[in-house]
Amino acid sequence: MTVGTGCQMRVKSVPDVKFGLMFRYETLSVPVMRRVLGDTLRGLGVDEESVYDLLLAATEACTNVLQHSGREVRGYAVVTSLGAVGCQVEVADEGVGAVLREAGPRELSAPAGPETLVAQLPESGRGLAVMRACVDNVTLDSSPGRGTVVTLRKHIRWSQDAPLRHYRAAS
Repeated sequence: MTVGTGCQMRVKSVPDVKFGLMFRYETLSVPVMRRVLGDTLRGLGVDEESVYDLLLAATEACTNVLQHSGREVRGYAVVTSLGAVGCQVEVADEGVGAVLREAGPRELSAPAGPETLVAQLPESGRGLAVMRACVDNVTLDSSPGRGTVVTLRKHIRWSQDAPLRHYRAAS
C-alpha cells in the first residue's frame, strides 16, 4: 500500500505477523499477557533482550489500563505487529483515559518536560518513564468516548534460527 503526501510517495510496510489478545479487566490478565506475548515473540525468533524490553513496556501499559481506565471497562486488547526490523504493541481500552483526559494524542519518545500533564499528577508517570526507557517510541492517544491506546514501537533483533527469517527467505 502506498501513501501519498504531496509529491512524495512512501511505501507503508505491512507486518509479517499480526496477532491480538483480548483480556478481561482483572489483575490476573497482566501475567497472562506477559506469558502469552513473551512465548509468542520467542517462538517467532525475537531475541531475548528485545522480548524483555517489550514485555516490560507492555506490562506497564496494561497496568495503566487497570489503574486508570475505570471500573466500567470490561476488557482491553493487546495487538502486536512484527516486521523485518520492528515490533509494535498496542494496548487499547475503552475507558475514560483519566491520565490523558485533557491531553489528547501525545508522542512520548523524548522525556516529558515539566509542562506535561502526566508529570504534574502525584504518583503518576513512572510507568511512562519505564515504557520510554524500554522501547524506541511511545505514543498515547486518549479521548472521551474512544478510550486510550498506548502504542509501543521497538527495533528488534532476531535469533539466527527465527522462523520468520526462514519464511521470508522462502517467499
